[in-house]
Amino acid sequence: MARTVTLIPGDGIGPEVTGSAKEVIGALGVDIEWEIAEAGETVMEREGTPLPEYVLESIRRNKVALKGPLTTPVGTGFRSVNVALRKELDLYANIRPALSLPGLDLPYRDIDILLFRENTEDLYAGVEHMVGKHAAESIKIITREGTERICRMAFEYSRDQGRRHVTVVHKANIMKYTDGLFREVFYEVARDYEDDFEEIDERIVDNMAMQLVMKPNLYDVLVCPNLYGDILSDLCAGLTGGLGVAPGANIGEDIALFEPVHGSAPKYAGQNRANPLATLLSAKNMLYYLGYGEAADRMQGAINAALKNPETRTKDLGGSAGTREFTRAVISNLTG
Repeated sequence: MARTVTLIPGDGIGPEVTGSAKEVIGALGVDIEWEIAEAGETVMEREGTPLPEYVLESIRRNKVALKGPLTTPVGTGFRSVNVALRKELDLYANIRPALSLPGLDLPYRDIDILLFRENTEDLYAGVEHMVGKHAAESIKIITREGTERICRMAFEYSRDQGRRHVTVVHKANIMKYTDGLFREVFYEVARDYEDDFEEIDERIVDNMAMQLVMKPNLYDVLVCPNLYGDILSDLCAGLTGGLGVAPGANIGEDIALFEPVHGSAPKYAGQNRANPLATLLSAKNMLYYLGYGEAADRMQGAINAALKNPETRTKDLGGSAGTREFTRAVISNLTG
């Protein structure tokens, strides 16, 4: 029986990179039926909202979605559709893998970090206002419930993957109430998993940033409030090749949305220049989530083979291939 998945093509290069994922999954022979639901900048022009209700209805019905990058105006205009999706669907866990890939000339090797970012609270809750004419205030919100569920998912998921070291990231030395609560709840939850891990520890966020650029191989799983997780997950992506190779997932109690974490890059749209790798890796993780583990492993193997050949790597990774050529190389490695 075919599994129906919501597909949000996205803005800019989004249709090209999600199209690549569709082709590769089709070549794998996985029986997925795509339900297209458009959101973002072009929909805003047509319907007056970047996130029509039918998009949310589709995701709630299908429980799983693959999304391309969406444009968010800077400073003015509509609020982030990505943030709205997380809030509307209560996708409280943002999971960002940072994994070393073959064929890339980078300073670090053998990085395998999994970052869990709380996705609905903190300064990203968007509770802000002007204070008179010349000052603005944003309110940082941390709750026990929100913290407990991200920490529990991090421990459960990491234990199932056989990971051995979990680190909570905070700034509780200064923000003693908000980050202090996040740290406190983390250790309360950790007591249920002490026998499953070799090490459970903590780092202050600024020190964590330094540690990651000096000795990233010491770290395994990071658990972060929303803002720190946003920043550190991009830092981790930089260690493994940049946002072009960085997959992401937003997961709630019974809904999961998979997406690349890079932007929509509208100036490159339609030019066969976009690197589809982050979307392909997100789609691979979606296959694992759906229970197609064997197909996901085949997909990763085909991606690795394409990356080892400079002629089939995209230009941002030191190769000469475009979006279509990289996609064809991955499919060729699946079927060859």
